Amino acid sequence: MKDLPLNALRAFATIYSTGGVRMAARELGVAHSAVSRHLRELEAWLGVSLTRPATVGGRRGIAFTAQGEALGRASLDGFQTLERAITSVREERSPYSVVLSTTPSFAARWLMPRLTALGTAYPRIELSLHVEQKIGDLNTGDVDLAIRMGSERWSGLRCEPLMDETLYPVMSPEYHERHGRPKSPADLQRLRLLHDRDPGASWALWKRTHGPRTLNVQRGLRFTSSDLLLQAAADGHGVALARHHLAENDLVTGRLVRPIPNLQVDLGANYWIVRPAQARDRYAVTIVIDWLKEMAARP
Repeated sequence: MKDLPLNALRAFATIYSTGGVRMAARELGVAHSAVSRHLRELEAWLGVSLTRPATVGGRRGIAFTAQGEALGRASLDGFQTLERAITSVREERSPYSVVLSTTPSFAARWLMPRLTALGTAYPRIELSLHVEQKIGDLNTGDVDLAIRMGSERWSGLRCEPLMDETLYPVMSPEYHERHGRPKSPADLQRLRLLHDRDPGASWALWKRTHGPRTLNVQRGLRFTSSDLLLQAAADGHGVALARHHLAENDLVTGRLVRPIPNLQVDLGANYWIVRPAQARDRYAVTIVIDWLKEMAARP
């Protein structure tokens, strides 16, 4: 199995079923050149020609050699059998199961503290969390919905705003005391900045909005997730520019303080419910979406 060129076989099965390279490319949603390349690679791997030039309705096209006919029928039958098996497995999922994809930071900081409320309100819902940094292909059917951060709309998907977001500096109480209780943007110049690699939550945004102009946003520690960033701030490593919805629990418990409480950067709609464009709205998915909106609306 490890030696089979599955992508090339899938492309050839589509060529066989549609009757041409261009139509196969349209069916697969890829470039014509990609399908042609798969065909050449498959022929080279087999050591035989699978197609030959032909004139179809006065236009140049392709015909299948004897080997191409045999492999075309076999590969098409194989992929159709696999598709039927996958469809059957998917249909065996509980009607109450929902797979939700989101980032590690959002899952840990916002979603997990609220899951008890979901279980209490809807005990039959079976929620599975798929945690990943980047949004995957939601149209595969493996994920029912995703929650993503950003100001963009993802093409080919249904996107609904879930929550607005704001940014503001946070630090540990000990760090705040040790550095003389900083309280203005100018005070940030003498503190160690902690950076989130998320471009939507960068210190450059704060500097552009509130200054000071001399703030060096190139210095400081950098982290690949908002969760690590906030942990570093709580451990006293410096001052972080935090997303409110991810930092609010630490502010309530006192693990973090907000040294400049009257200033923030408003990002607008920054959390989105993202769903496959063509998916049917199952009852369980609708329940989870309504619950997410209810949680987001609470102060």
